[in-house]
Amino acid sequence: MANIARRALFRGAAATVSAVAGSAALGAVTAAPAVADEVVGEGQDAMGARTTAPTGAVITPSDPRYAQLTTGNNQRYVAAPSYVKMIKSAPDAAAAITAAYRAGKRVSVRSGGHCFSNFVCNPDVQVILDCSEMTYVGYDPAMRAFAVEPGARLLNVYEALYKGWGVTLPGGVCYGVGAGGHIAGGGYGLLSRRNGLVVDHLYAVEVVTVDASGTARIVRATREPNDPNRDLWWAHTGGGGGNFGVVTRYWLRSPNAPGGSAATPENQLVSPPSHVLMHIQGIPWSQLDEAKFSRLVKNFGAWHEANSAPNSPLRNLSGILNVYSKASGMLNLVTQVDAGVPDAAAMLDTYLNQILDGVTTARAASRKLPWLQAASLIGTINTTLNDPTLRGAHKSAYMRTNFTDAQLASLYASMTAADYTNPRAMLILFSFGGQVNAVAPDATAIPQRSSAFKMLYQTFWNSAAEDSTHVAWLRTLYANMHAATGGVPGLDGQTDGCYINYPDTDMADPAQNTSGVPWQRLYYKGNYARLQQVKARWDPSDYFRHSMSVKQV
Repeated sequence: MANIARRALFRGAAATVSAVAGSAALGAVTAAPAVADEVVGEGQDAMGARTTAPTGAVITPSDPRYAQLTTGNNQRYVAAPSYVKMIKSAPDAAAAITAAYRAGKRVSVRSGGHCFSNFVCNPDVQVILDCSEMTYVGYDPAMRAFAVEPGARLLNVYEALYKGWGVTLPGGVCYGVGAGGHIAGGGYGLLSRRNGLVVDHLYAVEVVTVDASGTARIVRATREPNDPNRDLWWAHTGGGGGNFGVVTRYWLRSPNAPGGSAATPENQLVSPPSHVLMHIQGIPWSQLDEAKFSRLVKNFGAWHEANSAPNSPLRNLSGILNVYSKASGMLNLVTQVDAGVPDAAAMLDTYLNQILDGVTTARAASRKLPWLQAASLIGTINTTLNDPTLRGAHKSAYMRTNFTDAQLASLYASMTAADYTNPRAMLILFSFGGQVNAVAPDATAIPQRSSAFKMLYQTFWNSAAEDSTHVAWLRTLYANMHAATGGVPGLDGQTDGCYINYPDTDMADPAQNTSGVPWQRLYYKGNYARLQQVKARWDPSDYFRHSMSVKQV
């Protein structure tokens, strides 16, 4: 029955190919493009009855939806493709890829539209493959794992998993981010110190690839040691999106999940805390001088450096320090603790006393909230990050040890600069370490497994006329913060490179990166050579590419 269902599904794909090929928007295609007639890889999931090869719309420049779909959350980047193809199933993706390949059209891939850089929307793109309508989240008993489609937004994923089965993923706090890119780049959030990265729970991935002849194949790859496609699974555990094909489905199952008769959906992924202690404290700039500012930031770094071990007894506590510019009027400290662990309240109090020591004696009241309610609150608290009309610039760094005095002086100078008064400029410090650091650097494609906290530098604005002003401010801050290592976060010392889900094309520019360390090593370290091998096998013509994509040897 499984083979019959699978073949029936691909007969639907053939019909899709013919329909797509007949569209004038896709260019002249003289014959129906080739699509492989089998899924490459074992396992027929229980979604087969639901997945009857639905097809998405083709959006051309005359369509009123076109303008909305040719840019993303970062309004700096706009494309002018021949069309946007909405993807609704793996066979739909296979048909669309093959048609575009045969027509000689360059493609890019989108799930949620939150890419910080120009990977999706740039002048070279002729077709955008948009997976945002693929939003299914559910349990697949045949795979003994939870299926998540790439267009599902993180908050919707959390709600579906928790309300349905009481489980979750240790994913990000920005509720509107799509699962497609978030998972492919590693994925982390406030539960990561407790439960690791999202990709530490990735069991399998379904990817539509294309070979050198233009034939698209729907490939399933798992983490099973004997899976011949395991290298493709590994590449999606931190290799980043848009490199190897179009992801049409992930399956998530924790590595220590019980099997056999003991397996139930409820024990195949981690369970979040029932309740958390949530503390949110504003720290007015009016109460800070340079000494207190430096003390606050250094306290945060010191605590995380001291408590970054995999089995730290404080791994159930995680936080964010939002270092907003002085023009914003306020810094912001967000802390979450599993309310069910022993002495949770004392743990929180001790942490706050250490972070705010020498800064302020004021304490906001903490609240005990249901976990899902807290996740929703954090995901909506920053209006800037949830504003889809802004332009932005972004940079990142992994921190293994605390800040130097010189770095703190540079940070203070930039955040208080009299000639830069943008209230939407910020440095966000995220808790890291804990169970993230329990995994070997080469076990997944994301190699940074010894960090204490992570940094996201960013600034937002509205007008294109101001681009150079805001980009220059961020570049100066970043270069000064990492002046000792060539203007970028060096490897295996105080810092440990960059996060691929916060891509920054400056890292590939010798004028900005004077370290002599290639951008590929900053993001992937020693794992890049293996990613190149995966690229050669699964995308031999380098069809899926962007400004920072993996290249073959």
